[in-house]
Amino acid sequence: MHILISNDDGYSSVGLKAVVNALAGIADVTVVVPESNCSGSSNSITLSRPLNVHFDSDNYMIINGTPTDCVHLAMTGLLDRLPDLVISGINNGANLGSDVLYSGTVGAAREAYMFGIPSIAVSLVEKGWENLESATMILHDIVVNFIKNPFQEPFLWNINIPNISINHINGIKATRIGKRHPSQLSTKHKTPRNEIVYWIGPVGEISDKSDGTDFNAISNNFVSITPLGIDLTVMNSLDKINEWAINI
Repeated sequence: MHILISNDDGYSSVGLKAVVNALAGIADVTVVVPESNCSGSSNSITLSRPLNVHFDSDNYMIINGTPTDCVHLAMTGLLDRLPDLVISGINNGANLGSDVLYSGTVGAAREAYMFGIPSIAVSLVEKGWENLESATMILHDIVVNFIKNPFQEPFLWNINIPNISINHINGIKATRIGKRHPSQLSTKHKTPRNEIVYWIGPVGEISDKSDGTDFNAISNNFVSITPLGIDLTVMNSLDKINEWAINI
C-alpha cells in the first residue's frame, strides 16, 4: 500500500514524524507537507504565485504553501503514482465540531477525498504530545485494519484521539459532528509602534455534546471517527427557495 502523509503543522512537527515512523514498516510512505505551520487554513489553495518544492528525499517533499496545496500538487503531477490512502496529521490539538470547517488538517484530507482517495484527518486532543506514542499506536491499528478490510468506496474520516494512555482508551466510536456556541470576541491590542491590531478570539464553548457526537465520545475516553462529506446543500430548503423565487 502507498500512503501519502501531510499535515498543517509543518515539516518539523513531532506528530508528523511519529506518523511516518509508525507507518513506514507497513506501507510505502510519501510525505508532502507545508514548510511552516498552516493551522486554520481550511481548504485554502494558492493561486496567486508559483509554489516551490524542496525535495528532502525522493519520498519527502516540503512546499511553501498550504496543506491543500501539498495534496493538490501530489495528486496532479508531483507523485509518480497516486496513493491508496492519505493521512493528514497527527495534529497538535483537537478538531471537533465546527473545527472541521477551519482545520488545515481536515482540509488536506478533504482535498484528497475530492480526488477519490480514501482520506483520514487525525488529531490528538489537547495541545502537547504527552500521549503521542499511544495515539500513533491507535492510528497504526486503524491503518492495519483498513489494509486488511478496505472500504469499497472513498471516504473522508475525521479522527480525534483522547490525549491519554492507550490503556485508558475505552474503544472507538463512529460519531457525528457536535456543536459549539459562536466564537468568543476578538481582542484589540496596540503594538510598540502604536498600531492597532486584533487577535481572533478563542473558539466558542461546546453547545452540543450529546450522545453520538464527537465531543461526547472524547469526553468518555473514546476515539472519535466522524465520516465527513463534500455536499453542503440543505436539501429541504430547495422547494422553499423555488416557491420564494416565484415572486421575483
